[in-house]
Amino acid sequence: MINLYGLELTKLEELMISYGQKRYRATQLFTWLYEKKARSFDEMSDVSKSFREVLNKDFCLELPKLYRRQDSKDGTIKILLELNDGSKVETALMPYRYGNAICVSSQVGCNMACAFCASGLLKKKRNLEVSEIVGQVLVMNSILEEKNEKVTHIVVMGTGEPFDNYDNVLDFIRIMNHPKGMAIGARHITVSTCGLIPGIMRYAHEGLQINLAISLHAPNDEIRNKIMPISKGYPLPKLMEAVKYYEKEANRRVTFEYIMLKGVNDSLECAKELVKLIKGTLAYVNLIPYNPVDENSFLRSDDKTVHAFFSYLLQHGVNTTIRKEFGNDIDAACGQLRAKDQHEKGN
Repeated sequence: MINLYGLELTKLEELMISYGQKRYRATQLFTWLYEKKARSFDEMSDVSKSFREVLNKDFCLELPKLYRRQDSKDGTIKILLELNDGSKVETALMPYRYGNAICVSSQVGCNMACAFCASGLLKKKRNLEVSEIVGQVLVMNSILEEKNEKVTHIVVMGTGEPFDNYDNVLDFIRIMNHPKGMAIGARHITVSTCGLIPGIMRYAHEGLQINLAISLHAPNDEIRNKIMPISKGYPLPKLMEAVKYYEKEANRRVTFEYIMLKGVNDSLECAKELVKLIKGTLAYVNLIPYNPVDENSFLRSDDKTVHAFFSYLLQHGVNTTIRKEFGNDIDAACGQLRAKDQHEKGN
């Protein structure tokens, strides 16, 4: 059966036409799914009974099952979802003053093997289907409905490398952004890559206003090769060329994510190198306090060091922020909750 949550509007239109339906039928179904929040075809009262029978026979509206939930004192919600094949995937909701931001996963596990990251503790099992990424948002929205709230911002920054599941992630974004879909503004959606250059080059020509973030985390390849193996295949000089190409073609700037790791990448010398590295770009740097992971030895930089690094970048003309921390009292880091669940089961 085809899960309708996995089809962006143009593909749904093609499918409806193949069923002998008018093109408008796709918009009608899209409206029921996302605006009216129908969870069964029988709720779709303006769809003929005969076609509803076809829908019930050939299609489904299936969402991931809520398997585990953690709530932080600061309002962060972390959920572990179970998929059809028994795989688990996690999603986090962070409440900002400007709205509710959800961090969604794009793969079951991750092969990027970043040394500091909990996501890489469990290797990639498979890509997530479009419906499984969409489902993360819809399940979280069902939780937020208790407070009469909803998801307003999306970051594709959870477990997995989005550009390693490029087509499904782009279809997910189209559903989230479409006025008849979730109607979340393009500027409120961010895709984060650890530096897959082919994906960045392709993304430059999508014609989207969606934000692009790059997990940088080091100012040189010597450090980056040690903590991010992808740098061996896509070294920083090539990555920076891709960033400049993206900025030129898409007329958009990127955000560099930079996790502060004590004694690894947080020195003033690293700050100086970072300023030189991103010179000539429109880039924005987001400094991220580290959430320690039990399975590795990395430690978070102390506040004094973070602020010294931050001040140096600002003084040298780099737009910089320090990301607000969420969920310190729960398994907040990407991949932690799933890894914890696997460990408890002895898998």
